Amino acid sequence: MKNMTLLRAEKASGGRLCGAFDGNSELDRIIIDSRQVRPGDLFVAYKGENVDGHDYIAAAFQKGAACCLAQRIPEGETRPILLVEDVQTALEKIAAEYRRDLMIPMIGITGSVGKTSAKEMIASVLEQRFRVLKTDRNLNNQIGVPMTISRIEPEHEAAVVEMGISGFGEMRALTKIVHPTVAVFTVIGHAHLEFLHDRRGVFQAKTEMLEGMDENGVVIVNGDDDLLCSLECSQKKLSFGLGDHCDIRARDIRVDEQGHTACTILYDGGEMAVRIPSFGNHMIYAALEGAAVGLTLGLTEEEIIRGIAAYETVGSRAAVTETGKITLIDDSYNANPDSVKCGVDSLMQLAGRHVCVFGDMLELGPGEREMHRDAGAYAAEKGVDLILCTGPLSREMALGAGERGRWFPDREELLRLLPEIIRQGDRVLVKASRGMHFESIAEALKTL
Repeated sequence: MKNMTLLRAEKASGGRLCGAFDGNSELDRIIIDSRQVRPGDLFVAYKGENVDGHDYIAAAFQKGAACCLAQRIPEGETRPILLVEDVQTALEKIAAEYRRDLMIPMIGITGSVGKTSAKEMIASVLEQRFRVLKTDRNLNNQIGVPMTISRIEPEHEAAVVEMGISGFGEMRALTKIVHPTVAVFTVIGHAHLEFLHDRRGVFQAKTEMLEGMDENGVVIVNGDDDLLCSLECSQKKLSFGLGDHCDIRARDIRVDEQGHTACTILYDGGEMAVRIPSFGNHMIYAALEGAAVGLTLGLTEEEIIRGIAAYETVGSRAAVTETGKITLIDDSYNANPDSVKCGVDSLMQLAGRHVCVFGDMLELGPGEREMHRDAGAYAAEKGVDLILCTGPLSREMALGAGERGRWFPDREELLRLLPEIIRQGDRVLVKASRGMHFESIAEALKTL
């Protein structure tokens, strides 16, 4: 963190530096795992349910930490400690202070579905011209976002920051840190309803981002989403989607045998023929998001086309594998009703026998059983041949799917019977919330 000295961090956090220190020493990255500390880092001693970071302060110093942010000083510790009342609040203040120095485009991304795909696509497009820092892995919450901001170096020319929340007020806190110059809203769906109650609640929580943006910022929204389409804001607003009313829209959508997608992107002043090297209808929206941000920041059509073509799938997010027996679409990273339906729609574009392996969708609140039943019914109505489910809530999916549905009492029973169920040439979609650990099912399918 260039120019973030110990004294500046002390002032920003409202804390007190203790021990032997050089107040002009600069801090590097923000780190919460002592094993990952490098010389110059600021180690943040979080106290969690099972692990207390204060117990690892000595280990962090041994790895070269310049300072530790803590709520107490371990007995006998004489090295630099920034003592604060609350490490989370102090961390956010330090990251926000560092952000004030950064005179680069800052793209903040939120939504119920597709944040990571949008982040990767937008970064891929911007990398055709700029040196880009993007959110690593899933560091998108009130701990991860400050860590991301701290990694922005003087050589970076743009930053793409994923901003994930599960409750009211969290986006407001993240926006104070990120202060986006461009906001991207992917879709308002049925995620975290346990905390946000309904889609209106999700919309309210996500759009807290606008409160922390300057009026000369740009807000990019999914124009096919009824709530986002009607969003009113003081900033310039651009919409993307499939509808003719959208500022940036797609037409001539087609899918090849490998499940890759191509389309033509239309915008005021031109059109671009693009190829997206990934599976799923949602990737059309990711390409539109990449194009919208690219056009906003002045990239050429050639740069945008090249950036979309360079996109790479991350982890278990609609990763397509030809195993020699089946086509596996591993989308086991996460799930909610909207993304499940999108996955089904994409699966049905591939020829062959269609099989869905579904697990529970978590954090949906009081209507969770009805939403699971509806997802199973949707898959059956769309023509999925077989819907295999495991998990207490996914039993409702199997019931909703009727005669096409089959429920297994546990993951082990499903894994045992998969070789008997799956046929040569099947197209298989695997999808569940991350807590269901369906990556083991995806791996098993690769070895059939």
